[in-house]
Amino acid sequence: MKHIIRTSQTLVFAAMVLLFSACGDPNTVSVATDSGFVPFEFIDENTGELIGFDIDLINAIAEEAGLELRINTMEFDGLIAAVHTGRHDMGIAGITITEARKEQVDFSDPYYDAGLIIAVRADNDTITSEADLAGKRVGTRSGTTSETYLRENHPDARIVAFPGIVEAYMDLTAGRVDAVLYDVPNVRYYASQSDGNGDGEQIRTIGDVLQGEQYGIVFPKGSPHVEPVNQALRTLRENGTYDEIHAKWFGEPADSE
Repeated sequence: MKHIIRTSQTLVFAAMVLLFSACGDPNTVSVATDSGFVPFEFIDENTGELIGFDIDLINAIAEEAGLELRINTMEFDGLIAAVHTGRHDMGIAGITITEARKEQVDFSDPYYDAGLIIAVRADNDTITSEADLAGKRVGTRSGTTSETYLRENHPDARIVAFPGIVEAYMDLTAGRVDAVLYDVPNVRYYASQSDGNGDGEQIRTIGDVLQGEQYGIVFPKGSPHVEPVNQALRTLRENGTYDEIHAKWFGEPADSE
């Protein structure tokens, strides 16, 4: 009888160990992000580290909220689904808040105001606004609001969707596409980087900012992390940390936008 009792106790103990192992530390969260959206998240060529505005912000939020992060990179077009299915606890990657996405995931409060804009080669004088996109080859990134915008508003354009936005800029400078439509901060960054390189393949932005957008952090539906993250984000805005991070990556505090 004693042998049976000990065996039962051993089995219960083993089950509890497995249970706690499966649950893990509730303060450790898995974060999905991209690695090709400058200056929000990208790989530093010198160090090989993942850096950017989003990376600094999510680390500051985690410190404020008492969370430990496990950051994982993946292709953007699979990120929403990965969070929706619970593969990751949250995602940050310049993700535009939309009603369609709200059906799959929960969003944090907005943390960045953005929009879309068109880029062309500097020597292109045939495209001066979005009205000129009909019949033109227009590059963008697959799975993004910029692709959706093009398909809904410019069905006559020849849309070329790339897995990464860098490929779109490369095809633009090489003349394989006539324009690129994408998020304002990223387009302006690449336009500024192309200035003065002497290779005759500089790009510039044209027209107005299209479709005002806001970025948010995504969570599985009903996630307990939404409110702590929102509270941390509010604190970072109030104590100046958000402005410091913004100025680091965009040259000015958020209030100067």
